[in-house]
Amino acid sequence: MKRFLIFFILTFTLVVAIAACNPSANNTTGDIVVASKDFTAQDILGELLAQHIEATTNLKVTRRPRLGGSFVCHNAILAGKIDAYIEYTGTAFTGILKQKTVNDPKVVYEKLKQIYAEKFNLEVMPSLGFEDTFAMVIRGEDAKKYNIQTLSQAAQYTPQWRGGFGYEFLEREDGFPGLAKTYNLRFSKPPQIMDLGLIYRALIQKQVDMVAGNSSDGQIARLGLAVLKDDKQYFPPYEATPIVRQATLNKYPELKSAIAQLSGKISADEMRQLNYLVEGELRDIKEVVREFLKSKGLISRKGKAVRWAAPPT
Repeated sequence: MKRFLIFFILTFTLVVAIAACNPSANNTTGDIVVASKDFTAQDILGELLAQHIEATTNLKVTRRPRLGGSFVCHNAILAGKIDAYIEYTGTAFTGILKQKTVNDPKVVYEKLKQIYAEKFNLEVMPSLGFEDTFAMVIRGEDAKKYNIQTLSQAAQYTPQWRGGFGYEFLEREDGFPGLAKTYNLRFSKPPQIMDLGLIYRALIQKQVDMVAGNSSDGQIARLGLAVLKDDKQYFPPYEATPIVRQATLNKYPELKSAIAQLSGKISADEMRQLNYLVEGELRDIKEVVREFLKSKGLISRKGKAVRWAAPPT
């Protein structure tokens, strides 16, 4: 009954979220709609994609931040309610396509690109340059106290711990069920379903003892938390890559070359720094993104776009 209720609530949320991203429901509409998922890194990446498109083309972009998780964004783009968002290859491969985990990033990308084109008429663009994998996080003081560095080492302590994870992580193919089986993780009681924006606060306040974050999260270092090494290599590759409707690319041919300019432009360290500027220093996302694009030579100091040929794919 509890799972049915959760499913009902999430289904209702999905319907509302997709309806909410209908351009007619918003007074400010553009040529294309760029969405992002519901955490800080996605806020940044969605804004980066939107700003770069507007700087390098004559297209106007409608932003749809915090649309929801992967399934919400995927259904929205299939319904034509949004035109693009940033996804992670492992998430799409195992979560959306329900494929078995593959650890080779090139194999995952090529298969994903082929299946998304054939099945969904979606274009999987080249990676932005960094991987944002799941990070199993505990308090730094606990890592030092028990000398824990890996998930295998943590497994002996989890029977006394409480876990706190997002709904998707608890349900998806590459999430908690497989991880728990691989490492024999058993908690004192069933893991708590938590909003991703609250997991680190709950960890610091000792409401839970282990959470599933993202490797690019700026709060990990800022709060003195410890990431446990995935020593059995359970998680697949999670390269950040733009997903775009092929119909939109056909309608606006300049869009593909504009997005391709971002290929390989963001490192994992740079993504963590961007997250820190927003979460740690409370900087405005639009300004942080604008400064980053300037630092990469994608926008001049006067705010004009730097136009060049798209890099080879």
